[in-house]
Order: sequence, then C-alpha cells, then structure tokens
Amino acid sequence: MLTRHLHVNPQGLKDSESDQERQKGKLVSPPDPLPAGGADPTRFDWQAAWYPVHYVEDLNKTKLTRFTLLDQNLVIWWDKMAKTWRAFEDKCPHRLAPLSEGRISEDGLLECPYHGWAFAGSGDCKRIPQQVEGRTAEESMRACAASLPTVVRQGLLFVYPGKPENAAKTSVPIVELLEEGLDDASDWVCINTFRDLPYDTLTLLENVLDPSHLPYTHHRSVGDRGNAGPVELEVVESGKQGFKGVWQEGPRRGKLGRQDTTFIAPGLMWHDLTSKQFGRTLTVVYATPISKGRCRLFARFPFKFPSKIPSLFIKLTPRWYSHIGQNAILEDDQIFLHHQERFKEQAGGGATFAKAFYLPTRADRFVVELHKWIKKYKAVPFPGEPLPSAWSRAKLLDRYHSHTVHCVSCQTALANIQRLRKGALAIAMVVWAMAPLLAVSLSNAKVLAVISSTVTVLVLGAVWVWLGKLERQFYQGRTVPPRNLPEK
Repeated sequence: MLTRHLHVNPQGLKDSESDQERQKGKLVSPPDPLPAGGADPTRFDWQAAWYPVHYVEDLNKTKLTRFTLLDQNLVIWWDKMAKTWRAFEDKCPHRLAPLSEGRISEDGLLECPYHGWAFAGSGDCKRIPQQVEGRTAEESMRACAASLPTVVRQGLLFVYPGKPENAAKTSVPIVELLEEGLDDASDWVCINTFRDLPYDTLTLLENVLDPSHLPYTHHRSVGDRGNAGPVELEVVESGKQGFKGVWQEGPRRGKLGRQDTTFIAPGLMWHDLTSKQFGRTLTVVYATPISKGRCRLFARFPFKFPSKIPSLFIKLTPRWYSHIGQNAILEDDQIFLHHQERFKEQAGGGATFAKAFYLPTRADRFVVELHKWIKKYKAVPFPGEPLPSAWSRAKLLDRYHSHTVHCVSCQTALANIQRLRKGALAIAMVVWAMAPLLAVSLSNAKVLAVISSTVTVLVLGAVWVWLGKLERQFYQGRTVPPRNLPEK
C-alpha cells in the first residue's frame, strides 16, 4: 500500500531520544498508527498531517523565525535546553502579542516582547516578571503558550498542526529511497530549493503532477517544444492516502524510459525516472499550505548518476547559484497559474472541475485523479474561503520576499556581492582620481600610466555592472519567460 513509502520513528521521537528511553530500561509500546488525514475513511482532515516548514540549514538557532501554516501563525525557535526545534503559536497567552517579535533569553526561554513572560520548549510559562513573589500564576494552563509537535527528517523541519496526541501516531511523509541507513542512500546527490508561491497547494500539485506541460511552459529553460508528443498516463493505485501512476513511454518521446509518479496525501509527490544516459532522477515536491492562495514549495532533485563526474559538479555548485536557476524555472509558470486558479474559482472551483476544465486526453489523468481525491475525501484545505485579490506582475516576480530573505545561502551571497560591488566601485574611483597624478609623476611612462588606469577603471566598471545584474536576480525575476523570446 502507499503507506509503505512513509516512515516515522515510533512515538515520533528522534532516534537518539528512543535510544535514551531504551537505556533507561523503559519499554514504550508503539502507539497505534493513525493515517494522515485522520481516522474518518470518508474525509481527509488537512490538520491531521505533518508538513515541512523549513530546511534546517536555513534556520538560525539564535533568531526567531515566522511561518504561517494552514492560516495559523507560528514562531520557530531553537530550544537549547532540549536541543531541538520548537514551533509555537505566534501569540502570547497574556495579551496576545506576537512571540516572534520577542527573543530567546539568556537562559534559553522564549521571551515575549511585551511584558517579558518567558516560556520553556514545552510551552509552560516559567517567568512572569510582574508577579509578586510567592504567587504562582505561571502554573495555570492559561499561562502556557501553544506548542506544536515538531520533528526533523531528511533535513526538513516538520510541524503537526492537529491534535498533539495524534502526532506520534501519524507518519511523517518522506521519500523512503533517500532515508539514511539504506545501502544505496549515500549514492544520491541532491539539489534542494524552496519558494513561497502565490497560488494554492492544490494548484501547485495540479501543476507538478502534469508532466505534459514541461516541453511548452519550460521551453528553453528545462524543456523543448520539439520533445512534445502523446502522453498516456495510467493510475495504478488510489486511495485516501494518495495514488500511484505510471507513464510507460516516459519523457522525450520515450528516449529516457518509463516514469513512475507517486502522490502522498496531502502535499507530497515525486516522479521517478531511470535512463541509461542520465541514471536515476527523482523530482520531489512538497506543497505546504500557508493560506488561501499561498503555499510554500520544497523541491528536491535527487540524482544517482552512472558516473561520479556529474555528482562532483553538482556538489561544487554553490547552493545560491542553483537557487537562482530554480527560481527562474518556477517563474516560467508562476504568473499564469496565479490567474488560472482565479478563473477556476469563477467557474465554480474544484468541485466542478470536470465542467471548468476540458480534459479529453490521458495526459491529464493525474490531474483528474487529484480532483477525484479532493472530491471523494472532501480534501479542501480552506473550505469556503475566497482567493485574495490578484497580485501585480511585479509582486508575482518578487524573489527577495518569497525566497532570498528565508535562505541563508542566498542572503550570504547577496551580502558578499553587494560588498564586492561597493569595493569595485571604490577602487575604480580611487584609480580614476589618481590617474592625473600618476601621469605627472611618471613623466617617462605617462602614456602607459594613462592606459593602465583607464583599462583598470573599465574592467572594474564591467565587474560592477555584472555584479549589479547578478544582485538583481536575488530581488526580481525576469519579465519575459524564455519560451516567449524570439527563436534564433
């Protein structure tokens, strides 16, 4: 069954925590498993599932990080006492101030910015500065901050927004092939990226489950119109936990071989492709719901090459440089998907997808299956909520707030580029200002001094311009996608 692709440590603990329990001689029986989406076989509850909210490498242990999951504002922070990541509702129980505006105190507590109430990782209130000595208001349940279950798997921090007692019973959605401990897990080399997208989780899933758009939408980026052809998709297994499908011929008119697709409800899918030329490739996408009309994409591209050279090349490529390219690919369809889901809403929404969409070929088989899953299990993350107003084109192409500000690699690279650019400009100005003085003092080599100074200024000017173009790629996407540029 599909659940075999999912894995979670019993009790929802890290391996090290489980070992500690065994060493203490405690025999803890694994809880009865609970399927993602809850026990009701007729309904999928989006609250009853684990969601990735951040790559751990992009989190700062000294700072608080905001995130919105299913319309619930969270603050993520490092609990140095328990040595684990925590996720709290971003709201102090005292006067409802956002805890994300506070700090981690010297003694490792999450401190509210308003009155200094301080909370342990469990959510228990440990300090009320305004309280008279001897009083115990902090012991009240009403003084506790709401703490959500968290777990780190495969480099991602997952949060469970449902009933905390069900978290340990519910599997964390991971790609089993990449799990540490497997014989060939170390053979994979992986490119990871993420971005906050201006459309729904379900719109994202529609898009990535549809392989037939690749040659057209991503023409001249990662696709080629010349590779377009008949796409015969087949669903081989389906249920509340998702579905599996296959494309027997596969991409590029069968040149790469069969492609298998897995959808793990509610927000994980991957394509699995093995070819003689390129080895094995996975296209993994997590779609984490933020709010109506917004989601966070986590994209992972694991490769297993027959040669070590491509793997070495990927490992040597800076993460930030890879992110610039991946952001450009996402922008190939970002604008029209933002508007497409509004047209769909005007046509009655997903409940009437068969009337809103004309789907005469098997190329849309996975899209149809997704909507059947939504309808059969009432799997709508924001029922009854309308989409917000459409964004401007400039806002849709914004990279800084949707990615750069959340990515430690891109933030660091951007700061370095800005410093280099200022340095190049400063040196060019100094050389230009000193040129007349050098010409006078070096009377025997006046021409050479002027030429050298001029060349230096021109080179530094070219570097300044090039760095400026690179800097802009951290802020804004390209206005014209490659598919719409004139053919050479």
